[in-house]
Amino acid sequence: MRSKHRVLKTVALSLAVVLVVVLTGGFFVYRHLNNNITGIDITDALGTDRPAAVKKETPQQPLNILLLGSDTREGQTGHIGGDTPGLSDTTILLHISGDRKLAYGVSLPRDAMVERPTCERKDGNGTDPGGLSMFNAAYAVGGPACTIKTVEKLTNVRINHFVVIDFNGFRKMVDALGGVEVCVPKEVNDTTGHITLPAGTYNVKGQRALDYVRVRHVISDNGDIGRMKRQQTFLASMANKAVSAGTLANPVRLVRFLDAATKSLTTDTGLSSLQKLGGLAKSLQGVGLDQVQFLTVPFESYEPDPNRLQWAPGADRLWYRIRNDMPINKRFASEVTTAAKDPSASASPKPGASSTPSPSADPSTDEAAAAKAAENGLCA
Repeated sequence: MRSKHRVLKTVALSLAVVLVVVLTGGFFVYRHLNNNITGIDITDALGTDRPAAVKKETPQQPLNILLLGSDTREGQTGHIGGDTPGLSDTTILLHISGDRKLAYGVSLPRDAMVERPTCERKDGNGTDPGGLSMFNAAYAVGGPACTIKTVEKLTNVRINHFVVIDFNGFRKMVDALGGVEVCVPKEVNDTTGHITLPAGTYNVKGQRALDYVRVRHVISDNGDIGRMKRQQTFLASMANKAVSAGTLANPVRLVRFLDAATKSLTTDTGLSSLQKLGGLAKSLQGVGLDQVQFLTVPFESYEPDPNRLQWAPGADRLWYRIRNDMPINKRFASEVTTAAKDPSASASPKPGASSTPSPSADPSTDEAAAAKAAENGLCA
């Protein structure tokens, strides 16, 4: 009981320190964090022919935010969409319910073949006619605006905001949290991406964290699909750690995390200030970690080219649910990863430990889960 009292006292003291920082030097911290955020106006590039926004009889309206991972490799100087750098290899459509009780992110495969609409070119040199192409070509052609136009045309879902996350800034966010635990089922020696990862369960920071979310060779049987699954698991683990007492009650870690996070963001003007982002975060206080979910759009092989994908007919059911602000149903439940607990935790061993799985009442279920995990480069 005395130990519990000491813990509560420590948390209270840490929170008090945060308040002191806010009340005394808070203006300078706020101004610094606010100036970190880059905002760009893409209103004109989106045009007026867009899906209607969903209207709900709730205090707040549903939101759909497009999250884009920008890979700014060392030495790369090209810019896309005004101030937005790099190439986008990661795209997640994040839906936030009108009642602010749930949120789920849908990963969109970069290698999927889609019909891209006409878009303004990123360099300002006229327009691109669009047509059949890989999904991530939209970002290469016209940055966030073209990606949003493509998603809206394919889904009939209105995108309210976008956020581009620079992978180098993402690495610093992980470092500020003290790292994130991952489970790698087998040793990775990827000569294509020049990535090496030992097998086992361990904490990753810095370049190793970035390598884990970027690797798509050797570790899985399905390339980019497995990488998306691992990214979902990593993001869920990261969200879990970011809202843990160890982060929120540690003022130094919290400020470092916020500094790294804001430096890595490029957003539309509707979210390009700490006040606007803070207002969104405050509205999400009622969303429990068990209601933060990740899944991948239903997909299938693209027959003309086995190295490409296409969205499966089941995707329409998912867009219907987003358009009508509905939760994920049982049809997609098997694909969901949540942030309710550390998703990186698994039955797979620490390095050097026994690999014998624990017994189960239904071995066939365990075998199927293990096979699916192995296909995606995850631990069972």
